Amino acid sequence: MTEIRTTTAGSLPRTQALLEANAARPFADDGFTLQSTPEYEELIGAAVADVVERQRRAGITQPGDGEFGKASSSPVDYGAWWGYSFQRVNGLSLTEVNAFNEPPRRSAPGKVVLTSFLDRRDRQEFADAYADREAGIGTGRTATAFPTTTAPISYRGQDAVAADIAHLRGALREGEEGFLTAIAPGSAARVRNEYYPSDEAHIDAWADALREEYRAIVDAGLTLQLDDPSLAENWDQINPEPTVAEYQDFTRIRVEAINRAIEGLPKEQIRLHLCWGSWHGPHSTDIEVRHILPVVLQAKVGSISFEAANARHEHEWAHWADAAAQGLIPDDLVLVPGVVGHSTNLIEHPDLVAQRIARYTDIVGADRVIASTDCGLGGRVHPDIAWAKLEALGEGARRAARPDAVIG
Repeated sequence: MTEIRTTTAGSLPRTQALLEANAARPFADDGFTLQSTPEYEELIGAAVADVVERQRRAGITQPGDGEFGKASSSPVDYGAWWGYSFQRVNGLSLTEVNAFNEPPRRSAPGKVVLTSFLDRRDRQEFADAYADREAGIGTGRTATAFPTTTAPISYRGQDAVAADIAHLRGALREGEEGFLTAIAPGSAARVRNEYYPSDEAHIDAWADALREEYRAIVDAGLTLQLDDPSLAENWDQINPEPTVAEYQDFTRIRVEAINRAIEGLPKEQIRLHLCWGSWHGPHSTDIEVRHILPVVLQAKVGSISFEAANARHEHEWAHWADAAAQGLIPDDLVLVPGVVGHSTNLIEHPDLVAQRIARYTDIVGADRVIASTDCGLGGRVHPDIAWAKLEALGEGARRAARPDAVIG
């Protein structure tokens, strides 16, 4: 078997020095944009160089910057993967109404809408568990101030993305592949909209704005990972539960926005990451991947990253096999399954990692599989455990590549 390539889903543990420096950054007049300084950028550059080297040592062949350049401390930040985007566009204002505290919204046949985050069906079904802090399954987000779209969305993150690119390129060796994450239009547009006439127009505006960030990343010779948990996660945020057909139509709008934003860009440099949300909840209302694959596979990307290790979705390798048998998976699409998870402190045995990898190499071949993490590891597990998981990933990939591997 050929070498099994490896990567991560993006976020990796930040150092304490980086967390403290980020928390000390002043806010701009808008109340949510964190300002930078040459000293802070120098600290980021050194941290990215270190995290890239640590990934190499763990056996990661396509490293990222750990999302270190994205804001990780803000009064309106729902995770750096999403909150960073608020600081790179015009058109947002702080409001007291947001996706966390707004009143529940009910869907009806033919009219699917997202309700508030706190009205998710999984959260309602296990309300006592979510309310129990000792259970440790809540989102941990209690923000009351949150951006709302109140004017035309346009991109203003040129300096920030240029810094991300410079930090990662400076850490990579000649010929080494690297990737940067960026939010997809559908997930970015989950902020409240008070300007555009429809959800579709709002999403399209984000697509047009974010395209500039996407182009900058691929023009730098890096792989662009589009983070779009909305494709799968939105299902849980629609109350009551819609039909699968309604949800597919709802999701298709978001996939079409991706295609709009990346039109003309080299798809072999574009990876789509979908997940069901990284919070440690029951996920009892997650939609099965088989129901969204017919729509997600319409995204004009070169690879798809997805959760394949956690207890709710590991079995779905069989759905990917079925999709391949039906001819739904494009012949040039690379699969990037998560083979170590963020939802448990247990460190996966390398043989288990190899078994998980083999499920997908059996479907599309080893040259079309990149082994990864389910989701970001930064902040979800202790740093020591996160790095041990990456070492298990690297070793599992080496074992899966052995011609005489016994992993069944």
